[in-house]
Amino acid sequence: MKIEIWSDYTCPFCYIGKRNLETALASFSGKDQVEIEFKSYQLDPQAEKYHGQDFYESMGAKFGGVERAKEMTSGIAMQAKMVGLEFNFDTMKPTNTFDAHRLNKFAQQQGKDKEVAEKLLRANFTDSKDVGNLETLAEIAEEAGLDKEEALTTLQDETAYRNEVNTDIQEAQNFGITGVPFFLINRKYAINGAQPVETFTQALEKVFEEEQPKPAFEDLSTDAGAACADGSCENPNEKNE
Repeated sequence: MKIEIWSDYTCPFCYIGKRNLETALASFSGKDQVEIEFKSYQLDPQAEKYHGQDFYESMGAKFGGVERAKEMTSGIAMQAKMVGLEFNFDTMKPTNTFDAHRLNKFAQQQGKDKEVAEKLLRANFTDSKDVGNLETLAEIAEEAGLDKEEALTTLQDETAYRNEVNTDIQEAQNFGITGVPFFLINRKYAINGAQPVETFTQALEKVFEEEQPKPAFEDLSTDAGAACADGSCENPNEKNE
């Protein structure tokens, strides 16, 4: 079973949805057969790099003022707390996430994309780090077990993994994905948004059952009938006489 997750590292519901999926997987009998791949998506491709701007003022420009932004994020922080996450919006650093997505593509080549994705989300929402800063991204790579200098050198090359990120974004457009998180299972079933754990559990079980080997036909026999097999013939009716 393959689950592709389109998400952005400044999307709070992407972190909440990711955690709900992980909770569902923890008690799923087929979890060892599940492959997860993180796909790139940018909620705001034109977002500026962090340069000291206030988070609430930045969000207020999009959602109707600072007070409205604080009201919205307060509710989101409560939702996050319910799944064991701590969101610190007061000190969060709004930024552009394209380089963070490039880092995850770099990590994917070394089998560390899941670790890096988690650390990027935590860095942004909990630790109030600038996930658009190359030095910060290199430190996150190192925390995930990657070579810091290699990660930094890679990110300093603006062409590195740019095509891979853009391919994911284009693919999202082709699928009609207009918001994240978006979970695509076996390219057959979609889950949109930070759904409850129960929704993920039901989806996992449904797909897992579909993947199990099925008999080529349905046996409609009502009882054991007379038949020949392996060089001999038996009549079950004779045994009962």
